[in-house]
Amino acid sequence: QVQLVESGGGSVQAGGSLRLSCAASGVRLGSSCMGWFRQVPGKEHEGVAAVDPPIGSTYYSDAVKGRFTVSHDNSKNTVYLHMYYLKPEDTAMYYCAAVPRRPLGSGRYCSLDHFRYDYWGQGTQVTVSS
Repeated sequence: QVQLVESGGGSVQAGGSLRLSCAASGVRLGSSCMGWFRQVPGKEHEGVAAVDPPIGSTYYSDAVKGRFTVSHDNSKNTVYLHMYYLKPEDTAMYYCAAVPRRPLGSGRYCSLDHFRYDYWGQGTQVTVSS
Protein backbone atom coordinates (compact mmCIF):
# COMPACT_ATOMS: atom_id res chain seq x y z
CA GLN A 1 0.00 0.00 0.00
CA VAL A 2 1.44 3.34 -1.07
CA GLN A 3 1.36 6.17 1.43
CA LEU A 4 2.68 9.68 0.95
CA VAL A 5 2.68 11.99 3.95
CA GLU A 6 3.47 15.66 3.53
CA SER A 7 4.60 17.95 6.32
CA GLY A 8 6.22 21.33 6.80
CA GLY A 9 3.52 23.67 5.59
CA GLY A 10 2.59 26.81 7.48
CA SER A 11 2.17 30.55 7.34
CA VAL A 12 5.04 32.84 6.41
CA GLN A 13 5.51 36.38 5.26
CA ALA A 14 6.50 37.21 1.71
CA GLY A 15 10.20 36.67 1.20
CA GLY A 16 10.31 33.87 3.73
CA SER A 17 11.21 30.21 3.33
CA LEU A 18 9.71 26.82 4.06
CA ARG A 19 10.77 23.25 3.58
CA LEU A 20 8.14 20.66 2.77
CA SER A 21 8.77 16.97 3.33
CA CYS A 22 7.12 13.96 1.76
CA ALA A 23 7.68 10.67 3.55
CA ALA A 24 6.95 7.79 1.18
CA SER A 25 6.09 4.20 1.99
CA GLY A 26 5.10 1.39 -0.35
CA VAL A 27 7.00 3.06 -3.19
CA ARG A 28 10.71 3.08 -3.89
CA LEU A 29 12.33 6.38 -4.81
CA GLY A 30 14.80 4.42 -6.87
CA SER A 31 12.12 3.44 -9.37
CA SER A 32 9.66 6.31 -9.11
CA CYS A 33 9.11 9.85 -10.24
CA MET A 34 8.28 12.13 -7.33
CA GLY A 35 6.42 15.36 -7.93
CA TRP A 36 5.19 18.35 -6.00
CA PHE A 37 1.94 19.98 -7.01
CA ARG A 38 -0.17 22.77 -5.63
CA GLN A 39 -3.79 23.63 -5.86
CA VAL A 40 -5.96 26.58 -4.99
CA PRO A 41 -9.74 26.32 -4.76
CA GLY A 42 -11.42 26.21 -8.14
CA LYS A 43 -8.28 25.40 -10.08
CA GLU A 44 -6.54 22.25 -11.25
CA HIS A 45 -3.37 20.88 -9.74
CA GLU A 46 -0.36 22.88 -10.89
CA GLY A 47 2.91 21.05 -11.31
CA VAL A 48 5.61 22.80 -9.28
CA ALA A 49 8.63 20.51 -9.21
CA ALA A 50 9.57 16.92 -9.90
CA VAL A 51 12.60 14.74 -9.40
CA ASP A 52 13.76 11.56 -11.10
CA PRO A 53 15.80 10.05 -8.24
CA PRO A 54 17.69 7.34 -10.17
CA ILE A 55 19.31 9.89 -12.48
CA GLY A 56 18.89 13.06 -10.45
CA SER A 57 17.01 15.04 -13.07
CA THR A 58 14.81 17.80 -11.73
CA TYR A 59 12.00 19.76 -13.31
CA TYR A 60 10.46 23.08 -12.29
CA SER A 61 7.60 25.23 -13.43
CA ASP A 62 8.44 28.69 -14.67
CA ALA A 63 6.58 30.14 -11.70
CA VAL A 64 9.03 28.69 -9.17
CA LYS A 65 12.24 28.20 -11.13
CA GLY A 66 15.11 29.79 -9.27
CA ARG A 67 13.17 29.96 -5.99
CA PHE A 68 12.25 26.32 -5.25
CA THR A 69 14.52 23.30 -5.09
CA VAL A 70 13.46 19.64 -5.00
CA SER A 71 15.71 17.08 -3.35
CA HIS A 72 15.47 13.53 -2.06
CA ASP A 73 17.00 11.27 0.54
CA ASN A 74 16.90 7.64 -0.53
CA SER A 75 17.92 6.43 2.93
CA LYS A 76 14.79 8.04 4.38
CA ASN A 77 12.61 7.46 1.31
CA THR A 78 11.73 11.14 1.58
CA VAL A 79 11.44 13.96 -0.92
CA TYR A 80 11.78 17.61 -0.01
CA LEU A 81 10.65 20.88 -1.52
CA HIS A 82 12.78 23.82 -0.40
CA MET A 83 10.89 27.05 -1.02
CA TYR A 84 12.67 30.41 -0.89
CA TYR A 85 11.60 33.99 -1.58
CA LEU A 86 7.99 33.00 -1.15
CA LYS A 87 5.31 35.19 -2.70
CA PRO A 88 1.61 35.57 -1.82
CA GLU A 89 0.78 33.82 -5.10
CA ASP A 90 2.54 30.72 -3.79
CA THR A 91 -0.32 30.29 -1.31
CA ALA A 92 -1.92 26.91 -1.98
CA MET A 93 -2.34 23.37 -0.75
CA TYR A 94 0.82 21.49 -1.68
CA TYR A 95 0.71 17.82 -2.59
CA CYS A 96 3.34 15.18 -3.05
CA ALA A 97 2.74 12.58 -5.77
CA ALA A 98 4.46 9.49 -7.11
CA VAL A 99 4.39 7.33 -10.19
CA PRO A 100 6.56 4.46 -11.44
CA ARG A 101 9.14 5.67 -13.94
CA ARG A 102 8.03 5.24 -17.53
CA PRO A 103 9.74 6.43 -20.71
CA LEU A 104 8.09 9.63 -21.93
CA GLY A 105 10.33 10.18 -24.91
CA SER A 106 13.37 12.38 -25.42
CA GLY A 107 15.14 10.56 -22.59
CA ARG A 108 12.68 11.73 -19.98
CA TYR A 109 10.87 9.61 -17.43
CA CYS A 110 9.25 12.27 -15.25
CA SER A 111 7.15 15.35 -15.83
CA LEU A 112 5.02 17.99 -14.16
CA ASP A 113 1.80 16.65 -15.68
CA HIS A 114 -0.50 15.85 -12.79
CA PHE A 115 -2.49 13.30 -14.81
CA ARG A 116 0.59 11.06 -15.07
CA TYR A 117 0.85 10.54 -11.30
CA ASP A 118 -0.81 7.55 -9.64
CA TYR A 119 -0.36 8.18 -5.93
CA TRP A 120 -1.08 11.34 -3.94
CA GLY A 121 -0.65 12.55 -0.41
CA GLN A 122 -3.22 14.47 1.62
CA GLY A 123 -1.51 17.81 1.19
CA THR A 124 -0.06 20.51 3.41
CA GLN A 125 -1.19 24.11 3.38
CA VAL A 126 1.20 26.95 2.61
CA THR A 127 0.04 30.50 3.21
CA VAL A 128 2.18 33.49 2.29
CA SER A 129 1.11 36.91 3.52
CA SER A 130 2.20 40.20 2.01
